[in-house]
Amino acid sequence: MLTLKINGRLVEVDVDPDMPLLWALRDHANLTGTKFGCGKALCGACTVHVDGQPVRSCSTPVGSVGNSAITTIEGIEGPVAEAVQTAWRKLDVVQCGYCQSGQIMSAVALLSENRQPSDADIDGAMHGNICRCGTYQRVRAAIHDAARTLG
Repeated sequence: MLTLKINGRLVEVDVDPDMPLLWALRDHANLTGTKFGCGKALCGACTVHVDGQPVRSCSTPVGSVGNSAITTIEGIEGPVAEAVQTAWRKLDVVQCGYCQSGQIMSAVALLSENRQPSDADIDGAMHGNICRCGTYQRVRAAIHDAARTLG
């Protein structure tokens, strides 16, 4: 039995410590906003925050997170998250939506560290977040919009 701190609350999960964090979140904590994409940490659909840093949950063993704070798309909050989510809606970023929880988690992590990112900063932070619909230009525009909102 492992006790995880997920979205500010303690959750017990009866899983093998080698299980990917993604499956502990989806199948045992019933938090299905984090998506399975490639299973190899290449697409970004499974991105969550561990102690504020974006990580690929499909390749992170649940036993490795210890007492770290895990934040999923269901628990993301605060001014940066609100600015990103507002910009996403305002600029109609989402097309099919499958990758968007990972995109948003990466964007929030970027803007939490860098309130005025350049295009190169955005490209670097979002690298590895694959969107099969090709919404990359809208993602970049939304990040710039959120940055302006945050001042």
